[in-house]
Amino acid sequence: MGGVVSGILIVSAVIAVGYLAARLRILGPEVQGALTRTAFYITNPALLYTVVAGSDIRAALGTDAPLALLSAAAVGLLYWLLSFLFFRRPAAETAVGAMASSYANANNIGIPVSLYAVGTAQHVAPVLLVQLLVLAPFYLTLLGVFSGARISWKKMLLQPLSNPMIIASALGVVVALTGWQEPDLLQKPIDMLAGGAVPMVLLAFGLSLAGRAPLQKDDGRTETLVATFLKIAGMPAIVWLLGRFVFGLEGQHLLASVIMAALPTAQNVFLFASPYGRGMTVARDVILCTTILCVGALLVVAWAAG
Repeated sequence: MGGVVSGILIVSAVIAVGYLAARLRILGPEVQGALTRTAFYITNPALLYTVVAGSDIRAALGTDAPLALLSAAAVGLLYWLLSFLFFRRPAAETAVGAMASSYANANNIGIPVSLYAVGTAQHVAPVLLVQLLVLAPFYLTLLGVFSGARISWKKMLLQPLSNPMIIASALGVVVALTGWQEPDLLQKPIDMLAGGAVPMVLLAFGLSLAGRAPLQKDDGRTETLVATFLKIAGMPAIVWLLGRFVFGLEGQHLLASVIMAALPTAQNVFLFASPYGRGMTVARDVILCTTILCVGALLVVAWAAG
């Protein structure tokens, strides 16, 4: 699984740069907030727009997209149930935990892993689209609503219209469906900004790791461990069951779907939580734990399929 290892090493190297920059006091604590705000309002919307605009929306609505959506919904609902019964955390923190347990790093790690394991990255696009167009707007809306003092239907309906990443994704859908070709004077600046999105998020995540050691008792350790287990073990199992017995998948197609489910939690979960200041520690720790454990999980999936 050379593609698995190399993808994780690349991501880990950039995170380590951010961590060392904080530990060596090259960058102060205020930089993390500046990076996350820049990524949230500028570079990540540019990246989401380019990804969605260049995707085949209609092709993604086949088997892979419904499977990705159903499995993410099942895992998220399971986390919500566990939180209601045992953790009893506020709704905003619960939303972050549910997202961390079901939102995969399909872009940074999923593409090289899919190429190596099954010889194509075509199964990555439907997962990305479901996450960008359904999961991200849904959880961002919940975070926006539950982080405020008052919840109303008007606020819930208007919340997506004020989020730059949701707006960018919606514009990408329009471009993808209409086939409109942007002029270079518009597209090239967007591409330049999009190129800074991933390293900026990874650096901000690395900076956050220098603050406190992960899995502290008062920092949602139980929630972190539960979300980590659901992401690394629960979601692949649910995808296998749904793919095999509901969608009738077999062979490489089923393997690719399970591999996508076994990917670690995306750094975007931390990015989404940061502007609201809710569940950031759990998001950070789940990303770290799942990134470390996903190599073993992917090796188990590959071994079981072989």
